[in-house]
Amino acid sequence: MHEIAPTTARDHSVVFAPRIQDLLTRDGKVFRIDATTVGVSDCDLTARIVAARPVLSTERSVYKPAAGADIPHDSATRTIRALGQDVMAGIRTPPPPARGLSGGWPYAATSYLRRWLFASDPLPVSLLSKRGITRSDTLSRLVDRAVTAWPGSEAHGTSTVLAELIRGAAGTQERRQAIAMYRRATATLCDGVAALTGNALWLMGRTGRTGQPETDLTAALWETLRLLPPAWMLYRKGGGAYTGLHPEIRPEDNVALLPLLMHRHPDYWSDPLEFRPERWAGVADPEKTPGFMPFGFDGARCWAKHLVVPLAERLLTVALDHRLTIRAPRQDAPVPLRSLLSVRFEAEVGA
Repeated sequence: MHEIAPTTARDHSVVFAPRIQDLLTRDGKVFRIDATTVGVSDCDLTARIVAARPVLSTERSVYKPAAGADIPHDSATRTIRALGQDVMAGIRTPPPPARGLSGGWPYAATSYLRRWLFASDPLPVSLLSKRGITRSDTLSRLVDRAVTAWPGSEAHGTSTVLAELIRGAAGTQERRQAIAMYRRATATLCDGVAALTGNALWLMGRTGRTGQPETDLTAALWETLRLLPPAWMLYRKGGGAYTGLHPEIRPEDNVALLPLLMHRHPDYWSDPLEFRPERWAGVADPEKTPGFMPFGFDGARCWAKHLVVPLAERLLTVALDHRLTIRAPRQDAPVPLRSLLSVRFEAEVGA
């Protein structure tokens, strides 16, 4: 049996939530998680499962139905393009004051990214991306209603393209869906990039250190996506399409695809538990590496994958340039059971 233990990276380690740790110590690449769920970390079987049927709209975090109806394909495409334009524009602008990165991670980084990329939007649209608003269902509903009734006046070219999609909606239903897409797209991007950047800072061992690390930041981010991928599990409902692919999968079973386990298995990686950014040196397209699926799988890849690493590298550069130092915990950081895998720690800029 190959036991996939917690990661130790230089002077740092992580403590996974018990249910994640239980998965990490399971034997085999196909195993039963509970009475109705089968876990899969086999690369070839995963590819066959993904190819067996298209992903359902309810299995997508951003494009699930909104305002009582499915999201039209052209609306989803416009959202992807708009978000890409907004992120590229944001990367080219000066970042907010770095003191905003002090505090509890990844939450400090999430709020920082929202200010960086979406603060130019007029009221009340800008409230859709405020973390204090998004944490409250009641406030979220009130803001949604306000934006539906009044999406803000023309901002003379300063608002984001995503906000303009709300203003340009052709009716109440279309506007409500545009609001839902704005909220989901901004949250998914900012939360994911914040988690990836925080995981990279922890793995790089930033406790009490100053100055730029010797590690190539792009390589460090790809290695972070291997060891601590924020998108650590993808869920597929109902095993009817998968029953012929493996005897463990029954028609009534759900399937959990587990990149976190795949990325740590010795069948696919040398020194699988070691943080080694140098393994990506000279790799032109990391996503073509066997056993590496940081942004999902063919036919259902992350819609913003082309934005995540460049934005995370920019945020990581800001953190390092301003000598962000991890203060607590000093040795073992918790990784709670959440939809995004992220290390929790306290940090301070300029310490």
